Amino acid sequence: MCLFLCWCLRLQLSSDITQKGYEKKRSMLIGAYLPQAPGTFSCLLFARPRSVSGPPSKHIGLFYSRFDSEDVHTEAVQAALAKHKERKMAVPMPSKRRSLVVQNSMDAYTPPDGEEEDGGGGEGTSSSREGSISMEHWISRAIHGTSSTTTTTSSTASSSSSSTRSGGNGAAAGRLADVLAQHNHSAPPDVTGYTNTTTDGIQVERAPVSVTSAQRQTPKYGNAELMDTGDGVPVSSRVSAKIQQLVNTLKRPKRPPLREFFVDDFEELLEVQQPDPNQPKAEGAQMVAVQGEKLGVVTNWPPSLEAALQRWGTISPKAPCLTTMDTNGKPLYVLTYGKLWSRSVKVAYNLLHKLGTKQEPLVRPGDRVALVFPNNDPGAFMIAFYGCLLAEVVPVPIEVPLSRKDAGSQQIGFLLGSCGVTVALTSDACHKGLPKSPTGEVQQFRGWPKVLWFVTESKHLSKPPRDWFPYIKEATQDTAYIEYKTCKDGGVLGVTVTRIAMLTHCQSLTQSCSYTEAETIVNVLDFKKDVGLWHAVQTSVMNMMHVISIPYALMKVNPLSWIQKVCLYKAKVACVKSRDMHWALVAHRDQRDINLSSLRMLVVADGSNPWSISSCDAFLNVFQTKGLKPEVICPCASSPEALTVAIQRPLEEGSTPPGRGILSMQGLSHGVIRVDSEEKLSVLTLQDVGSVMPGGVMCVVKLESVPQLCKTDEIGELCVCTVATGTSYYGLSGMTKNTFEVFPLANDGSSISDLPFTRTGLLGFIGPAGLIFVAGKMDGLMVVGGRRHNADDIVATALAVEPMKFVYRGRIAVFSITVLHDERIVVVAEQRPDSTEEDSFQWMSRVLQAIDSIHQVGVYCLALVPSNTLPKTPLGGIHLSETKQLFLEGALHPCNVLMCPHTCVINLPKPRQKQPEIGPASVMVGNLVSGKRIAQASGRDLGQIEDNDQARKFLFLSEVLQWRAQTTPDHVLYTLLNSRGTIASSLTCVQLHKRAEKIAAILAERGPLQDGDHIALVYPPGIDLIAAFYGCLYAGCVPITVRPPHPQNISTTLPTVKMIVEVSRSVCVMTTQVISKLLRSKEASATVDIRTWPPIMDTDDLPKKKPPLQHKPSNADTLAYLDFSVSTTGMLAGVKMSHAATSAFCRSIKLQCELYPSREVAICLDPYCGLGFVLWCLCSVYSGHQSILIPPSELEVNPALWLSAVSQYKVRDTFCSYSVMELCTKGLGLQTDSLKSRGLDLSRVRTCVVVAEERPRTALTQSFSKLFKDLGLHPRAVSTSFGCRVNLAICLQGTSGPDPTTVYVDMRALRHDRVRLVERGSPHSLSLMESGKILPGVRIIIANPETKGPMGESHLGEIWVHSGHNASGYFTVYGDEALQSDHFSSRLSFGDTQTVWARTGYLGFLRRTELTDASGERHDALYVVGALEEAMELRGMRYHPIDIETSVIRTHKSITECAVFTWTNLLVVVVELDGSEQEALDLVPLVTNVVLEEHYLIVGVVVVVDIGVIPINSRGEKQRMHLRDGFLADQLDPIYVAYNM
Repeated sequence: MCLFLCWCLRLQLSSDITQKGYEKKRSMLIGAYLPQAPGTFSCLLFARPRSVSGPPSKHIGLFYSRFDSEDVHTEAVQAALAKHKERKMAVPMPSKRRSLVVQNSMDAYTPPDGEEEDGGGGEGTSSSREGSISMEHWISRAIHGTSSTTTTTSSTASSSSSSTRSGGNGAAAGRLADVLAQHNHSAPPDVTGYTNTTTDGIQVERAPVSVTSAQRQTPKYGNAELMDTGDGVPVSSRVSAKIQQLVNTLKRPKRPPLREFFVDDFEELLEVQQPDPNQPKAEGAQMVAVQGEKLGVVTNWPPSLEAALQRWGTISPKAPCLTTMDTNGKPLYVLTYGKLWSRSVKVAYNLLHKLGTKQEPLVRPGDRVALVFPNNDPGAFMIAFYGCLLAEVVPVPIEVPLSRKDAGSQQIGFLLGSCGVTVALTSDACHKGLPKSPTGEVQQFRGWPKVLWFVTESKHLSKPPRDWFPYIKEATQDTAYIEYKTCKDGGVLGVTVTRIAMLTHCQSLTQSCSYTEAETIVNVLDFKKDVGLWHAVQTSVMNMMHVISIPYALMKVNPLSWIQKVCLYKAKVACVKSRDMHWALVAHRDQRDINLSSLRMLVVADGSNPWSISSCDAFLNVFQTKGLKPEVICPCASSPEALTVAIQRPLEEGSTPPGRGILSMQGLSHGVIRVDSEEKLSVLTLQDVGSVMPGGVMCVVKLESVPQLCKTDEIGELCVCTVATGTSYYGLSGMTKNTFEVFPLANDGSSISDLPFTRTGLLGFIGPAGLIFVAGKMDGLMVVGGRRHNADDIVATALAVEPMKFVYRGRIAVFSITVLHDERIVVVAEQRPDSTEEDSFQWMSRVLQAIDSIHQVGVYCLALVPSNTLPKTPLGGIHLSETKQLFLEGALHPCNVLMCPHTCVINLPKPRQKQPEIGPASVMVGNLVSGKRIAQASGRDLGQIEDNDQARKFLFLSEVLQWRAQTTPDHVLYTLLNSRGTIASSLTCVQLHKRAEKIAAILAERGPLQDGDHIALVYPPGIDLIAAFYGCLYAGCVPITVRPPHPQNISTTLPTVKMIVEVSRSVCVMTTQVISKLLRSKEASATVDIRTWPPIMDTDDLPKKKPPLQHKPSNADTLAYLDFSVSTTGMLAGVKMSHAATSAFCRSIKLQCELYPSREVAICLDPYCGLGFVLWCLCSVYSGHQSILIPPSELEVNPALWLSAVSQYKVRDTFCSYSVMELCTKGLGLQTDSLKSRGLDLSRVRTCVVVAEERPRTALTQSFSKLFKDLGLHPRAVSTSFGCRVNLAICLQGTSGPDPTTVYVDMRALRHDRVRLVERGSPHSLSLMESGKILPGVRIIIANPETKGPMGESHLGEIWVHSGHNASGYFTVYGDEALQSDHFSSRLSFGDTQTVWARTGYLGFLRRTELTDASGERHDALYVVGALEEAMELRGMRYHPIDIETSVIRTHKSITECAVFTWTNLLVVVVELDGSEQEALDLVPLVTNVVLEEHYLIVGVVVVVDIGVIPINSRGEKQRMHLRDGFLADQLDPIYVAYNM
């Protein structure tokens, strides 16, 4: 309750503060952070300083002396940073490609102790820091590129007033952590658990490092040598060390951990901020509305402003009204009251009578016209403004649009359109400067209505007739003018001000400021709106004052110009902003001839901003010796809606200045006024802005929807009731009612007044003696986690970290964006052009610490942009909404970004409990589990299918080929096309048989091969590969098909070839002559040891020898061939295919696709593994159909090759891969019309199957179908297949049977391994396409991957398969039997425990559809969700990379591809950038936002790379683990790496 006592006791405070008093105040403010003697304690409240003469006051109060010698806030910030110094944070710096770093290489190694030029003036002292690295060490580090942990300390004394780079009084904020030792990344540590450490520092364990020779020789992608991390440490340090730093940083329990309880339902509950029971609450009585003094009507006050102008224009025509300066500070012209009157009359006459025709005038009284005048021409503006008033036309003053796409110009255009503006008044010079079209007309601005430009210079106007005079009447309720206001979201509103309001406001200002006739006033403010318009255009004319107008352009050249003009003209009043005072201080260098004793009032237009205090105090400090009296500084508060809300009156000399409020920032964030702040750094000092304006009543209402009166110790919105306010937002009645027609309510619900109040948009309270305190603006309010923060407060804290040293001219923007149902704070600053990377990062980390200490709120994103690049308002301020828009669109182009989502986002949903599984007890009779049908399905039964399949008689494919060579020798089996679409070669049955015999002969001749020896076939896609395969079968050998190395990329492709040859234990390599030379070349020897190749045979020249006896396998279970493939996780796995399985496989495909010798099938696939190999090499021999072979590599030369072949050969069935489909979609997207005109016809295609081992890419297949629909392709023809390592083809659409179906599932439910079907287009929906029909002879069941129990229908589980063409096991050198039996011969834990199943490793579900298959049964559709080994377990949920990647790719047009992986439980997102490197940093916040919004995950690291860096295999699948290894070994040469804090 001491607060209320304080309010009653007005303290008698001295007019200045003694050094002793200052020291006392300073020690109280930052005492907790200074060492204390035992037994002392720091006082919680702030006493007023001791008066020089009188005894000390016994009362501890809310207010202390108004004028200080030092900015307390800066000290508080520096002390907060010093406190942080002790616990040195290991924060990884972002890595940046050299081309992105603006300065040259030596600049990055700027010595920490180097003298720094101070571009701003201000406090230019340099200082060193404790524990910093010595100069010699720094330079040697730059030369040798090594990092060392030895540091030498060098410290120099620095003045306590200096604001140094490292904190108050030269104390170090601590060097950024040393780059840690290389962290062995085989076993990632778990950081999901919160580890509460008692010590302040972080113990970083240095893991033992063992680098094998293989690791040392890892090839670098691109020019990785050129990359340098931001902190000047060359990239010999591994990325994993930085990630380890990040992990250790995140281990600190910065925010309370999420509560661990589980909610077992589908709706994911975001953490709701629980109100803190200890948070401060308002305890005072209900406030009482405060009345201003009576508006004393003086007898000679004019009845309207026009009448005043007429009076002065006729009585004192020679009296100066306005003097305008040029950019050299010389008077440009003097406008007298006589000239102002005559020219205004001329403008009024021409407006009403010279636009349009007599019958149809363009402008009538009451119409709105735009006033478009530059900031250096107040005279022309004044004449036009008063001309409009005299013509009873409503002026709408706006800024000059500089270009067609000016920041905010479009919104201004919308305002003009809504006001019905058709005429724009402007000056001659301005009209000439507007952008013109080639015809010489002013260009139409974006969003603007069509306007007639009307130049107001006298020489262009007609003289009014002698008998014409404007009608001058008393002020009425008619609209006088419309002032525009820019909202928080960038929209522009027009505030209408009536003539009576305008006049009353001028009278109120005249009374408050004691204006008298012929006073001189210097105005630096924008004269078109706000305080500048009210004082220098309206009130000045009412009182016949002389205005000296200082244009913005002059202030930029000479910031002291306004002070010089005050001296020169002995001005009584000056209207400035705190920025002008600040600039004057910066430029001030002992100007001897300055004398400010004439000033009786210095109106500070933004004095209500809490942070103007420091400018006011510093200005007084410097200029008090130049005659400036302390009582002259008069802060005022205003808003477009309420006009002047309050203004501090000049005090009589000798009277006591009012006190200031020192309020707890913590209390303010909860909306209450508190002085007893325990956190002594977190205080806000407020100065009053005077009392209520004459003739007005003021109250404070709560911010919630109902305008209820606040309590006396509660912060709310100030509301005023007076004639002198705006009356409406033009054309917006709903918003007008909420702002201009407010009836505040007392506690009992009754209205406190019959007259409406106007909301001012200002936050504050009414203090003792009716003094008004403003704590912020509604527009700057950010509600984060239920607490209120003001943008201006955050700006001040950021600037206090290093005033003048780092942020370019203090240009800093703070706004909030909504991410995951809460506001997040974003800070954007322009950095000085001479800042180094290390400066930037250090400043950023210290700003985060300062804001966290002082405001107890986390900053979500801190971005630095190059100097002079933020969008400007016409008077040079930052255009906030435009900046926010650019940030959200990814068009801000920052040069440094630091995201801190880990600190800010504390409302993530809970990790979930896994659903209870079905136990044996709940298996019911029949096929029901837990009341649901067991999820199992099968293709047609092979045994029951009657068909005249001659090939069934043979157990082995080699026998089938011999039989075909005898019965149909000239039947063409294979046709290979080249890139021109012509036949490169073809094979008939007998040709293939003969070539196979010759190859078998070579094998028999070249070496004594054992039965079942392994032979590697390294051939390009074509006929040779097929012949070699059957040659091996004839010779009794086991073939392994291997993709040949790429001649342009030997270093990355050859090791895989070598590995397969070694792992498969191949005794010899068969290939072509060209590849044979390549394998033995000098380039190859640089990558692999070419001496260890087995014998290499080339089969280009086959002998004409008689083949030996053909080998016949002993039984069908022996090995036919090995299928080797690299999985998406980078695992090389070879599976064994027996003769029986191979024949069963071919038969199954033959039946599903109805393949017969008369058919033609086009195949555009890689023939090295999986279904692609089977279709390319085996199926034609078994079924007898003709295969048209199209190597996918040929499509790079001719993208239309595949589709042209399909059309030309009238093919009904075709197979391709996703990469082929993508190539056609991208490459032929704009050519469909030309293809159609060339006769390309796809109408005969009945099946176009994408061969894949992944979830169907629905978006790609749909866009392919849509694109080629015009060429006759039926959408139902396009489908996908599904195969995996244990069974190369489980599903394939085939010819008969129902069309593939698509379902929409809830992505959030999938994370919990559940399937929840939703409507198309519902939030979080994911479309899943059926993966084709189950092949004949295949049975599948969905099983729980952990318990191995069967799952119910529509439940997510692992797909298990039982089939005659399952592979018989892995072929490994090590023979891991456990893995073998688990993957290839698993049994269910209950239910059908006899059947042996193979586990696919893929999650999916079965769903019975309404469709029926050929047998009349209801069709069971299989939906594949993703691979288990690729899925990421994060926060107890299972995420599939593709879902996150899809979201990320959508966020920005420049992201062409994305891949995600986890490392040490951090989510790493890699994006490929198609655009300039300047866009790289724009992507970091966008990627972080979208993953948070859509997946409830915090991204740990964002990596931006060039196009083509993400490795993709032949099937078009991303090789995420290769990417991860490349990233951790620093081989990606990324453009930018951001480590989110």
